Amino acid sequence: METLRRRLPGTAVYVTALLLTAWWLKGQPAAERARFMRHNSSNVHHLDVGKWWTLFTSGLVVDGVPALVGIAAVAGVLGCAEWRWGTLRACGVFVFGHLTATLLTEGALWLMHFVHLPGVPTRTRDVGISYGLVTTAACLLALTAGRLRRHGLPLLAAALTAALLYDQELADVGHLASLALGFLAARTAWLRTSSGPPVCTMPVAPDPVGAALPSGSAPVRNEGVGARGTPGAVLNGGR
Repeated sequence: METLRRRLPGTAVYVTALLLTAWWLKGQPAAERARFMRHNSSNVHHLDVGKWWTLFTSGLVVDGVPALVGIAAVAGVLGCAEWRWGTLRACGVFVFGHLTATLLTEGALWLMHFVHLPGVPTRTRDVGISYGLVTTAACLLALTAGRLRRHGLPLLAAALTAALLYDQELADVGHLASLALGFLAARTAWLRTSSGPPVCTMPVAPDPVGAALPSGSAPVRNEGVGARGTPGAVLNGGR
């Protein structure tokens, strides 16, 4: 357990925050839970009045699934990403997916509201962990070789598309956007590992001329064609 905490500090902190928030919400009456959700939703109204902090606080609430199920999914996906890529990259991908998908979906509603289209919801409840979770999972699948990549991404895309066709909710559009964001993140050089061979050092061969000379005598250097470099040179096999 101590090794996991050292290797996965970002996952440990985020999972702890989710558990504490879920535990606090469970002990509150229904009216207080609704008020908390309302005040931490990253909807058009809050973004319009400058409450940009809701972009972050909305990710502290598990919504749409039982809290423990959502937290377990975050622990598994984000923990796997952090183990493979490190804390900065894993948390960066998660936050990138959460923020960008939220801004894309709510930004589309804001534009429709700006041009005065009728019936645009501006105070919707928009909280949850799913955008960052889908982005990170898609990025993991895109960077995985073999059957998991060939079948995992199409299956995830099919499941999210089916959910959109069935529910027809804005969050389902955001999930498909998160899937695309995860695939795009996997194409960046920030996450791709170097494909070049590792740096190696050539072994130093013994000098037969110097070994044959008596102590105190200077060896004879070969200045002829082909005597380029020195023994023991380091060869960099990278780019």
